[in-house]
Amino acid sequence: RHDPVAQARAACAGGARVVQLRAKHATDAEALAWGREIRALTRAAKLLLVMNDRVDLALACGADGVHLGQDDLPPVDARRIAPQLAIGRSTHDADQLARALAEPIDYVAYGPLFGTASKQTGYEARGLAALREIATQRGPRPLVAIGGIDASNCAGVRAAGAQGFAVISAVANAGDPLAAVRELVAAWARA
Repeated sequence: RHDPVAQARAACAGGARVVQLRAKHATDAEALAWGREIRALTRAAKLLLVMNDRVDLALACGADGVHLGQDDLPPVDARRIAPQLAIGRSTHDADQLARALAEPIDYVAYGPLFGTASKQTGYEARGLAALREIATQRGPRPLVAIGGIDASNCAGVRAAGAQGFAVISAVANAGDPLAAVRELVAAWARA
């Protein structure tokens, strides 16, 4: 319902700590233009910017990090190309987590926790019990929960051992993205 720059502006004003640009269906030129505009917003707000999937676009827009899925460039290659970037890795089960923990990553994401309509993962909702188990296996890297998280369930996510969470629909589909970000931040802080 809102363009990526408007959503990033809401995230910056609402208290988010990281903004991730996920532009799966944009041209490279569109994603780079958004990335540069969002980078200016995140710098002004002293927030981190992470580019989804694309090391080249992360470097081109001056992002702080790149988030890699299971079918993206392997983290070892991303680290060689861009040693200055923080690297995150999506995982969906214990085997993927174990492999990710052997890679040169800075944080690991796990999900979909509650299921999601924002993207097709091919995986069933994992739930809080699975997150609790994964949290015991994550080692020293921060664990970010993904998939179907909103203000009503993020306290349970934190209690299950996640150090952070990522959302798409909870902000992108909100009538007021700024209010949605503030509600998420407040719910996490209360947890």
